[in-house]
Order: sequence, then structure tokens, then C-alpha cells
Amino acid sequence: MAAGKSKLVDSFEMRIADINTVDLEQLHALSIGVGWPHRADDWQFVRELGKGVVALDEVDRVLGSAMWFAYGEDFATIGLVITSPRLQARGAGQWLMDHVLTEIPQHNLGLNSTRAAKRLYHSLDFTTEAVVSQCQGEAFSPAPAETPPGAELRALDIADLAAITALDKEAFGADRTALLARILPSSSGLGLIRDGQIEAFSFCRRFGRGHVIGPVAASSDADAIAVIRPHVAEHAGKFLRLDTREKSGAFSDFLSQCGLSVFDTVTTMSRGRPWLAVRERRHAATPKIYALAGHALG
Repeated sequence: MAAGKSKLVDSFEMRIADINTVDLEQLHALSIGVGWPHRADDWQFVRELGKGVVALDEVDRVLGSAMWFAYGEDFATIGLVITSPRLQARGAGQWLMDHVLTEIPQHNLGLNSTRAAKRLYHSLDFTTEAVVSQCQGEAFSPAPAETPPGAELRALDIADLAAITALDKEAFGADRTALLARILPSSSGLGLIRDGQIEAFSFCRRFGRGHVIGPVAASSDADAIAVIRPHVAEHAGKFLRLDTREKSGAFSDFLSQCGLSVFDTVTTMSRGRPWLAVRERRHAATPKIYALAGHALG
């Protein structure tokens, strides 16, 4: 049954509206209210990529939000599910999610949940898959290192879109062409090339308190480190963030050595087919996502 378009909460009525109908500063104020780092520009970035709704009160104040991002025909991620602090225990999150789930035609869904929201998502039949570490801090300049044998690094441009989309689809499990086409011109991108083929890539863009590295796709820790090392060096002494599911190993150690310690964690969850588990059982040389594009974007 479709979720209702309005709901009585705390003696006033909330109503659902399209997220594109409200000012960016209202969305910025909403995320500030729950301690999230998103700038107005970050909200605009996600509005260009996905769809979403907001909860408005009787005088059109934004009290909640939820977004979804379709990748291919049968998969979507959900994110930016926010409710103002005074409504968090009053069913507003459930109401927003019920509405989102009626709007998404995809049967297979993924999201990254805060600790506070896990109970809600479990009640909606989402299953826990992995932990994402939010690694951030003032970056240290990494020690110089050789590029992996037989490889070279170069900047990426729009002519590389098809190649990085194909690599990302194998690593991520769904087609993110629209996301990568939006990230390419607004980020610094690096590719690791072997025999003329892109075998790893990374992007770094402005976000929140500084810059974020992601997405990053590679087949090994060594290749992943190679494509993020220049970004870390470029932003040494500045705030830098990277979100990863890598819990140990050379990649994780490199982040720690560069001052990107674990600040917080979220939990990757899925509904429908497993999002991560199947690919993690594939051959070791299969590319995987070393850094997320963002909690909402996957």
C-alpha cells in the first residue's frame, strides 16, 4: 500500500514534496541539524544524480529527506534519509522510507546505514552485509613510491568514460554511467594503465569539510594505493576523507599512515539480491570498490 502524502506528527501536519522544489539552504540546514557535513553544493550534486522527497511542515520548513539513485534496470541505492532531531522517535523516518519504497521500481536495493537507523532498515527487510569505515583527517604526505610494475598513471578525461564505466560496473555490480559522467568533469581523476587498458581509477572532489577520494576501483591493494597516493599528496595538510570497506591489509594501513583514521562507521545493507557478498567470493583478480563515491551513492 502506498505511503500517505501527509502525516500528523507532534500536533502539526507534515506533507511530502519533491526534493527539487525546496531551496538548497533548507537542505543544508537539515543536514547541519544532524551533524552531517554536506554543503549546499553537495546537496545540488546529489539532486542532479538522483530523485528524492522532503517532509515539509505547515509553513514549508524542511523536516526530513530521503533520496534514491537508480543504477541500471534493477538496482538502486537509498541515502540522505534524514529527519530533524525532534521527529526521529516519532515515525517520520519510517514514513519517508515507506514513500521511497513505493517510488522505486527496482527490486534490488542497497544503502549505508547509520547505527541509529539500522533497526528501521531491518524492519523493512534490509540485510546487513559489511561495515564501511569513514576515514578522515588532516592528510600526511605519503612517502614516495614506484608505480606498480608494468603500469603508468595518467589523468582521466571524458574520453575515458566508457572504459572506467566498464571497470566500475564489474567492481560495483551495476551500471553507474550517469554518476561517473557527472563526477569526471568536477573531480581530479587518475587511471592506472597497463598495456593500454585502464585497470584502476580514482577520483577526488570537493566535499564537506575538505575533499573526498572516491570512487576508487582496483583489483589489488597495490593498484588502489597507486591511484590514491597522488590525491593524498596533493591535499597534505588539509582535510581529506575516504570511505572504505577494507578493514585490514596494505590499503587500510596506507590510509592510517597518511593520517586518515577511522572517524565513524556505517553498515552496508541490501534488500533483494545480495549487493556485495557474491562478488567477494569471486577470483582475487576481480576489480572491487576500494572507496565509495559517497554513503548515499555507493
